[in-house]
Amino acid sequence: MTHAAPGGRSPALDAVFKPVQPPTTFEETVERLGTAIRLGLLQPGMRLPAERELADQLSISRSTLRQALTTLVQSGHLVALRGRSGGTFVAAEPPLAKETGAPPLSYDARAVLDYRVVVETGATVLAAERADDDDLDLLYALTEHMDATPGASFEVYRRADVRFHIGLAEATGSARLVASATEVQGAMTDLISHIAHPPEVLEWSNAQHAQLLQAVTARDSARAVSTMIDHLAGTEHVLAGLLPPG
Repeated sequence: MTHAAPGGRSPALDAVFKPVQPPTTFEETVERLGTAIRLGLLQPGMRLPAERELADQLSISRSTLRQALTTLVQSGHLVALRGRSGGTFVAAEPPLAKETGAPPLSYDARAVLDYRVVVETGATVLAAERADDDDLDLLYALTEHMDATPGASFEVYRRADVRFHIGLAEATGSARLVASATEVQGAMTDLISHIAHPPEVLEWSNAQHAQLLQAVTARDSARAVSTMIDHLAGTEHVLAGLLPPG
């Protein structure tokens, strides 16, 4: 294993370790480090700076950093070793350095993500205006179900996640919007099935669901849309970091 020296870095490495901007600090950290590994800026066997130092450099909390590192360990990009010579190292053979069967984050994938922004933000605006008590009860029940299942299989969580986003569209009363939301969720499932989903990622995602639902319940469409945009951007950051480029 090789060590990453804190001084004398190239401008490209300096860019990797510059502060991450809120509100998507966790997801952007995954993207930043995952992309650096894919491009070879963080080379196989290189040791990352110590947790406290790296958190300071990125201007994020140590808990957020741990979540990001856990995601990258579970996806095979990083390896965590214990002991006196331990630490967090770039994997000897990161998954994107060989064939994985994962689809690239290509033009078609970008088109799906763009379409998702349009559909989901539109549904959020109308749901904040039109959702009735039955709609809200279902959405609250789904967030509670996801809260109880982050340690279960991703498929269990994902089914409730899909139902939540489609349920938001159903709350608008628009059959056409429900059809579009269903189409988007199908395409997103194909994309995100190729990346790691540690419990920390799922818990953070559902915390955003809860924040979104609070805004919808309060009929605060502006806050609801802002929360949804952060939620969608977070997914894009994680995909950009863990899937190969087109």
